[in-house]
Amino acid sequence: MGFRSLKDLEIKGHRVFLRADLNVPIKDGVIKDATRIRETLPTLKYLLEGGASVVMCSHMGRPEGIGFEQAYSMAPVAAWLKENGFDAKLASGVVGEAVEAEAKALQPGQVLLLENLRFEKGETKNKPEFCQALARLADTYVNDAFGSAHRAHASVAGMVCDFPKDRTAAGFLMERELTALGKVLHHPEKPLVAVMGGAKVSDKIDLIRRFIGMADAILIGGAMSYTLLKAQGIAIGKSLCEEDKIELAKELLQEAAAKGTRLLLPLDHVTATEIKPEAECTITQDQTIADGQMGLDIGPETVAIFAQEIRAAKTIVWNGPMGVFEMDCFAAGTLAIADEMAEAADKGCFVVVGGGDSVSAANKAGVTSRMSHVSTGGGASLEFLSGLELPGVVALGQ
Repeated sequence: MGFRSLKDLEIKGHRVFLRADLNVPIKDGVIKDATRIRETLPTLKYLLEGGASVVMCSHMGRPEGIGFEQAYSMAPVAAWLKENGFDAKLASGVVGEAVEAEAKALQPGQVLLLENLRFEKGETKNKPEFCQALARLADTYVNDAFGSAHRAHASVAGMVCDFPKDRTAAGFLMERELTALGKVLHHPEKPLVAVMGGAKVSDKIDLIRRFIGMADAILIGGAMSYTLLKAQGIAIGKSLCEEDKIELAKELLQEAAAKGTRLLLPLDHVTATEIKPEAECTITQDQTIADGQMGLDIGPETVAIFAQEIRAAKTIVWNGPMGVFEMDCFAAGTLAIADEMAEAADKGCFVVVGGGDSVSAANKAGVTSRMSHVSTGGGASLEFLSGLELPGVVALGQ
């Protein structure tokens, strides 16, 4: 994969700059879901137990980049680390002489958590002087923030070149992501089936193109399927449709046919006149959606056909729900497909779930723990699977 693993590093007595994803939901100063912190703990513990001290950092939300903003402070994360047994303290800022002194004072086994990186405009602008200021805080660089790897920001990409090549590595979470997603892209066991959903074809053009010619079948549900159906001249009522992407949809259908990838669209739909939890639902008789109705989930015939493909697969990648699964009346299709994928994983199929909505759907179906790999990086996993280069990954490989 072209990156160094954490286990390739000599860490005893070193001070490690650990870029993590600690962008957790906080309300009234209290962390509501610490999943992202927990995901990076194996890396943090390995470093500390190996005799390193750690300068840890992350962004949090979207501050203006003009200095300290209490609502976006990393203080609750520092408190969480302390409560969970870590010898951790919050730095007085992000960079500068005072922070450098705090970093130098660290003893092996101690953690200094920097304030929110985005308090400084240099983070998102990837300014060289800010990169250098961050790099002065440590002698070793480890990136465990796969969810931010698609951003060309200072802490993710820009500062990495300020460390010797043999002093940079991917953390355990980053390595797990790159290995699992890389397996799908570079040496999947066939048949390979891609299950795609979500609102817009335009969001998934690169992803669809990447899997055309590579996947044996692409199963498309969700609102993006209505643009593709309309491109075939099928009536879609008042379903969501990207009118300006009809020609592109025709191209994708032709491309799939030419390259031998079966592109399967819904054969029936769950429809309603409006998106409301109490909406009166109808199941269509075929692919056609009546005037005044909108498609909001795949129907039972589609579930059956998609399930057949999933059961025959040896590798599956899932990105995007089959409908408005957040409402129970439109969730049956997505949950049924999630169950089928969990069954496939139980039988040895390699099943990768990527993208925030897919992860939420897997959680709702109660099958997350049964999947082979659940990606933590929404936009990053989408871009990586689409074959795009991620700045954070490229930097680690240089």
